[in-house]
Amino acid sequence: MPKISHLMAISRLSLRALNAATLGGLQLLDVVASPAAHEGSHFTLFFAKGVALDAAKAQVGESLISAVMLNGAPILRCDALPQHLTAAQPEFDIFAGKNIAISTRNGEPVENVFEWLEYHYDFFAMDGAVIFNRARKGKDQGFIKKLKSAIDACEKPLQVLVVESGHPLGAADLPPEAHPFCVGEAPGRDRMKVPAADPWTSPLAEMSIYEIARQRFLQIARAIMNIDICDLLYDPVLEAPGRRKSRVPKTPFDIAATSPGTAVKLIGRHCYPWRVRGGKAATFADHICIQFDKAKFRNRWCVSPQGLAPENLLRLLRISGIEACSTAGFYRHMAVRHPVNRISRLVAKTSLVESPSLLSMSDNIFEHKPVRSPKVDLKQTKPDRNRTAIVTTMKNEGPFILEWIAYHQAIGVQDFLVYTNDCSDGTDDMFDLLQAKGVLQHRQNPYKKMNLKPQHAALRDAENEPLMQKADWLICMDVDEFINIKVGDGQLKDLYKAVGDANLISCTWRLFGNSDMHGFSEDPTIKMYTHCAPEFSPKPHHAWGFKTLFRNTGSFKKMGVHRPKGLQPQLLKHIRWVNGSGKPLPKSDFRNAWRSTKSTYGYDLVSLNHYAVRNADSFLVKRDRGRVNHVDRDQGLAYWFRMNNNTIEDLSIQKRIPMMEEKLKVLMADPNIARQHYRCVAAHKDKISALKNNKEQMAFYETLTSPRMEKLSKMHKYFGSNVFFNGPQCIPDDIVWADHPKDFSFTVERQANPS
Repeated sequence: MPKISHLMAISRLSLRALNAATLGGLQLLDVVASPAAHEGSHFTLFFAKGVALDAAKAQVGESLISAVMLNGAPILRCDALPQHLTAAQPEFDIFAGKNIAISTRNGEPVENVFEWLEYHYDFFAMDGAVIFNRARKGKDQGFIKKLKSAIDACEKPLQVLVVESGHPLGAADLPPEAHPFCVGEAPGRDRMKVPAADPWTSPLAEMSIYEIARQRFLQIARAIMNIDICDLLYDPVLEAPGRRKSRVPKTPFDIAATSPGTAVKLIGRHCYPWRVRGGKAATFADHICIQFDKAKFRNRWCVSPQGLAPENLLRLLRISGIEACSTAGFYRHMAVRHPVNRISRLVAKTSLVESPSLLSMSDNIFEHKPVRSPKVDLKQTKPDRNRTAIVTTMKNEGPFILEWIAYHQAIGVQDFLVYTNDCSDGTDDMFDLLQAKGVLQHRQNPYKKMNLKPQHAALRDAENEPLMQKADWLICMDVDEFINIKVGDGQLKDLYKAVGDANLISCTWRLFGNSDMHGFSEDPTIKMYTHCAPEFSPKPHHAWGFKTLFRNTGSFKKMGVHRPKGLQPQLLKHIRWVNGSGKPLPKSDFRNAWRSTKSTYGYDLVSLNHYAVRNADSFLVKRDRGRVNHVDRDQGLAYWFRMNNNTIEDLSIQKRIPMMEEKLKVLMADPNIARQHYRCVAAHKDKISALKNNKEQMAFYETLTSPRMEKLSKMHKYFGSNVFFNGPQCIPDDIVWADHPKDFSFTVERQANPS
């Protein structure tokens, strides 16, 4: 046997090193001889990821027997070894007839490693492990000494072999694996300050290590499995009290050993602590939570190596040419793999729910008292009370206020909380007047002192308003949105009755266009604009945005623009969320969804008629005013194109015009309110005139009202998402004016900075 550095001649812990070398300037991870290489058999050369296959083959020439690529790394078999290379001789006797794990260690402390070994020995009959230590070769002697001491002191016959490498095994372009950036579900990954790349500690890239372990150490093991230090096998029998020292009756090793030529597919789920006490490092037993809405799975395997042919290569997720005969589960303990001081750096805590299985294991197996998620009480509401409040933000919406208030009063809204900012058309005065008359509550938007966008500032400020506290149902919506109820008499009480025990109702937008009307009119919005998008409108992306009526039960911490935010996961079982047809939304929508999809849209009971553009005259004012939420985004031609949809006619809301007019008549009977309304209308008209006297604005107006844009407002169904993103200028005239079959489609490449 060639001399191997760092060999530790101890009974149950051995240290080996990969034969990292270069061949013709190409990086090799290892070189392994066949069991009978001295008799003229063969050698296997494991090149690093990124080495070209042809370049590797050129280095061995006529001695080449076979060549394959494994995850971007060449593996070559040859019958002669280049003179300067040294081959490692197989050491199969170390693990002969044993159940062994192949694992990687990337900084986990000895305590985690040893607990991992003991757990799998106690409950799954694992005899030991081949652990690839990701630290620089020879630079982690403290870990080796501590692990040796732990194994020597242990009465269990564990056999461990630690393998070091002279070449880094991680991805060259990624930061340390412990960093939250390397966690797919970590909140705010796009905003993180990411440390420099480090292939010694980054996520594993050299997947050939599993095949190296097989060919050097594990060919006559009973069964082998790929599972990492942060992973614990799971079996339901472990949940039972009294299982602390009792093995699982039939382990993945047993199944694999008795089914040679097949594999056990291991399916892993991420788990997390709710919190770890006193800033201590997380243990396995601290992990008691899973995500209710994003079940992140890991695929691994367990197999009998003696049932494998040479072409059955061990890969990270699977084995080449091998079918699964069974499945088994494991948990990946994320705070062991990615140690952090706050769990919220790894995962949104609004997604975490306690797992009864993990709780049982923490108690029964580890005898641990983990930090539990805090108890949250559901706010008690009376099912027969349906007091509904709208929170809204406005700027220069004077002409449209009274119709919107009257309509929503007519369908059963009792309370309005209105925030305004920087108004110049009399909107503020109108709301002050309506507040004085007891119609609503008006507040100046504190967005400047809060350093937030206007809509977000308003919602945060509204949290402490008495109106919010006493409301049974709440919704955030805008003055160009109308709740269109299609059951009963079109009132909220009819909708609430239709959805039964639902406590959230997402009302999906129906985008109403300008019906080819370009000039401002004082007629009601819901009467004038009758053309809209069809119900099935997956594009543009905004067409199926929704706003959500929700019962004020405390299941969510705060209001959001499209739906309540800050889910209290402890109250998950109390959530009954339906779409506009009364059909349940999937749990995957509960935390972040703001729009409907092909599987969740529905309009049978309620829609939200969205008159985003109204007419070209008023759109000039809207654009000049700026957006309430996305203040940094221009409401330009692309916005008009997306939101101006005149494909079909929908008159369903017009059934409610008489009841709206009755409420409007009451408001306008007050001479002060009527006078202020006409002032707002006059100010709106004056603003339109002033904008049209601007050469640039008039050119924009002429584009909006052109026959081309009128035609495009009826063609949305033909266009891909990128067309709406880039804007109508990307559509050739011959596409606009041609007659198209029903299955016609047109799209373009997405521009980085569309005009």
